[in-house]
Amino acid sequence: MAEVTAALVKELRERTGQGMMECKKALVAANGDIEKAIDDMRASGAIKAAKKAGNIAAEGAIAVKLEANGQSATMIEVNSQTDFLALQDDFKRFVAETLDEAVANSLTDAAPLIASRESAREALVAKCGENVNIRRLVRVEGETLGAYLHGHRIGALVSLKGGNAELARDIAMHVAASNPQYLQPSDVSDAAIAKEKEIFLSLNADKIAGKPENIVEKMLAGRITKFLAESCLIQQAFIKEPEINIGDLAKKAGAQVLSFVRFEVGEGIDKGETDFAAEVAAQVAAAKQ
Repeated sequence: MAEVTAALVKELRERTGQGMMECKKALVAANGDIEKAIDDMRASGAIKAAKKAGNIAAEGAIAVKLEANGQSATMIEVNSQTDFLALQDDFKRFVAETLDEAVANSLTDAAPLIASRESAREALVAKCGENVNIRRLVRVEGETLGAYLHGHRIGALVSLKGGNAELARDIAMHVAASNPQYLQPSDVSDAAIAKEKEIFLSLNADKIAGKPENIVEKMLAGRITKFLAESCLIQQAFIKEPEINIGDLAKKAGAQVLSFVRFEVGEGIDKGETDFAAEVAAQVAAAKQ
């Protein structure tokens, strides 16, 4: 058997894009024959998975699980390149198993989950031909929790003090639908308020021109009041009963909203600019190899 040197491992890493341990394992299995190691890795789909890793995955699914005790819940986002794959059984199975593992281990961070699910992820990538990534995870614990999943693209978790499971779920459903940016007005920064005032003045320059300063201030105050009502969860009108806001809804039930988390597939991911002609040319060139 040829010696598996650090230089040999380095060369295999450069040629395949795989991690050091995967390369060392492949070389040991191939008795130090780097060409055989590459063939074996290609056959197992590992190299294909590594090449796909550079592709932008901004579609996918959100998965949520409220545990039986009603006081702990986990939500994850797993990304794919297309929404088509997100609807396929293989992808759904991967997401469900990933969520089950996160719950079973009470994980609060995605890093260990990403590491432990890497082999399963690579197998899925090799099978489906798309990049797949476990993007993020949140675990919430509290007295009364609510979870809501809208299709496979939006999920929400809500934590209450007091109240009951039905109220918490209703508020989680509201969060999924209304996408609040803050819990309450005190959470809104001075910078955010200033930015909203700047936008209002810019959009209404013609209406404001020539008006007395005190009138302009009243107009600004009205806009900020509306902004807070639209962006703060406890001030938003409840989607099922618009005549009452979320804060009053909770208070009426003897509860208080403590926190919320909302995930939407692909939010914040830079999808980049797609050059269709270049993409087609690249595919044609790859087909000739």
